[in-house]
Amino acid sequence: MYELYALADEALVKLYSEGKNEAFDTLIERHKDKLYAYIFHSVKDADLANDIFQETFIKAITTINQGRYVENGKFSAWISRIAHNLIIDFFRQEKAENLQSCDLDDVDILNRKELSEETIEDSLITRQIHADIRRIVKALPESQQEVLVMRYYKNMSFKEIADATNVSINTALGRMRYAILNMRRIAEENNIALTTL
Repeated sequence: MYELYALADEALVKLYSEGKNEAFDTLIERHKDKLYAYIFHSVKDADLANDIFQETFIKAITTINQGRYVENGKFSAWISRIAHNLIIDFFRQEKAENLQSCDLDDVDILNRKELSEETIEDSLITRQIHADIRRIVKALPESQQEVLVMRYYKNMSFKEIADATNVSINTALGRMRYAILNMRRIAEENNIALTTL
């Protein structure tokens, strides 16, 4: 068996696209420190940096698995570009959420739903959504349930999930991706609305 660490990034991407998951683990290991440092330097928040870091690799996995990765430069530049775009998306969203003009007569910035007390109706709808989510999660394969619970209820990073379940980070990321896709599919098939909007 050849040594994965000796291979160039492009060769590892090719191996991963052919089903060798260890190749992607090698890519993560090779680029994680520099990529995380770049993200953290940009957002100045460890939890947010960790989320963007993980989302970057989820997007990379999805792109490669869909056959959309184009070998037109260095993998490190490509993965950094994904992270950069996610950082920009975060700041755009944050700016949009925080930008309200007080000069507009028809906008009362204090009259917002999230600033008001929850009504009985809101409370009932929220409880129903939570109950629906629990039912959908129970319908997932056990490995996907486990990753969802660890990530969203125990607030564990994908590295911690991978260590706790004795799988690669790539496998943990994949299980999360499939869990979310399956939850959406189950909700659509059963006409379940998972938001109050």
